[in-house]
Amino acid sequence: MDANDGGSTAPEGEQTPAAPEGPHVPAQQPPHPPPSAPDPPVGVAALSLRYQVGAALAVAVVAVAALVHLGMVFLHVAPSNTVTKQHGKAIDEWIYPEFEQNWKLFAPNPLQQNIEVQVRADIRTAAGETRTTGWYDLSAEDGSAIDGNLLPSHTEQNELRRAWDFLTATHDGENRAIGVRGTLAETYLRRIVVLRLGRDDAAGAGGTVQRVQVRSVTTNVRPPEWSDEQVSTTPQYRTLPWWTVPAAEGTGGVR
Repeated sequence: MDANDGGSTAPEGEQTPAAPEGPHVPAQQPPHPPPSAPDPPVGVAALSLRYQVGAALAVAVVAVAALVHLGMVFLHVAPSNTVTKQHGKAIDEWIYPEFEQNWKLFAPNPLQQNIEVQVRADIRTAAGETRTTGWYDLSAEDGSAIDGNLLPSHTEQNELRRAWDFLTATHDGENRAIGVRGTLAETYLRRIVVLRLGRDDAAGAGGTVQRVQVRSVTTNVRPPEWSDEQVSTTPQYRTLPWWTVPAAEGTGGVR
């Protein structure tokens, strides 16, 4: 074949003319994906405006209550100052008896006594007879519940003990209440012991607790063998007067 044939054997140096370009056709672009839908709101944002306002108000109330409580506790344990002198009564009413702070753990001379709180009751049986129970050692019951318990409840550890401390702090040596707080302490302790008697089924089926009497048994802890300290280990008793139990409480109305 010769050069005139325009075949693949054309002489070197000659370029085959490019094919004429036709009308320009733009390249096709892939279609854009549709916009994805926004994620649905979660949490509070998913609520309606009315419930969002309610939730915000509830959070605000809880925050204010927490701040007030922390402030009251701080003023209760803080040294005497202008605020506690002017508003001491309001602070005490907020703290006592549920939130009272006890720093005896850090005292240089901690308590060296075992104090047991015991109670007995006058019972009216379902048959109409009256009898007096023996002494129930409520402190021993709490101790048994705590012993070996990795997570004992606050009630088992402190309720009875703090109630007794509250009563002794508001009564004189003759077991007479001092002011309104003394009467409150009696009511508080009475309800606790009646509730405990109910748990122990002291009244029996159909029985009613009519009166209760509380006493404490205080025993000094023996000093260690290496100590020369001499203390008496003879128990000391403090017996309170009989308290009449309201009918609603005596039939299990305490909760």
